[in-house]
Amino acid sequence: MRQALGKGLDALFKQSQTTATLTQKEVSSARKIPLSKIKPNKHQPRRIFSEESLAELAQSIKQHGLAQPIALVYDKERDEYEIIAGERRFRASQLAGLDEIDAVVRPRPSDEEMLALALIENIQREDLNPIDTALAFRKLMEKFSVPQAGLARYCGKSRAAVSNCLRLLELEAEIQKSLQEGHLTEGHARALLMVTDRAARLRIFHETLTRQYSVRQLEDACRVAAQDSPKAATKRVPAARSADILAAEERLRRSLGTKVEIKPKNKGGTLVIHYSSVDEINSIYRKLSGEA
Repeated sequence: MRQALGKGLDALFKQSQTTATLTQKEVSSARKIPLSKIKPNKHQPRRIFSEESLAELAQSIKQHGLAQPIALVYDKERDEYEIIAGERRFRASQLAGLDEIDAVVRPRPSDEEMLALALIENIQREDLNPIDTALAFRKLMEKFSVPQAGLARYCGKSRAAVSNCLRLLELEAEIQKSLQEGHLTEGHARALLMVTDRAARLRIFHETLTRQYSVRQLEDACRVAAQDSPKAATKRVPAARSADILAAEERLRRSLGTKVEIKPKNKGGTLVIHYSSVDEINSIYRKLSGEA
């Protein structure tokens, strides 16, 4: 694990749980900071902010003010502030037309600790969409060599839940975007993963949006598509049969006057005799019984 996490993931996860919670002393020390001097956390995993939700928060801030100061760190070299917690409140305040915002300025951690804290804080939030959660998982794993089992343990999730979340990143970009924007649920996205053929998956995805499939309806459509995909068809192609079986089929065809198939399985198998009419059945019967 990287040296920047020398204090350990345990401490960082614990610290992230209190990042958005300010002490009474901190609240009392809050001061007005110009919005123009504040920039979002460059490590912010959240990519999508609901315009409707921000508009509602902006209206609330106009009427009642800010319920709690946001938390910032100061960048002395650039003479500007970076958000630790409270980006939605910051964006809503901009939308509300404010020039300043109440903020608490905290000591600045290292860049890598800032990244880890931002990632950890966001993956623990229930309102983060599944794709941004998956991206946060992947970044934490790549940047700090955190295994899936470690993520699962620290986040209070099963390893399967973390793995399933990461699998969502296998989906095409437009499907991921739709999931981020709330047009699809995570259940829909998991159903689409059943289809491995890209063209078929995109087709069903567009059908889902147009016809507003439920998760159950989408699962049914994906099962059919998975069975009909080229890969599935390849799996259904029977193994090559021996020359002896082909010769036996030919002898039976000549003897019975119809198509015959021998399908071996383990030590036994199945003999299929084709017919096209009742008269042909009677003819086959007579030949098999020796009456012909």
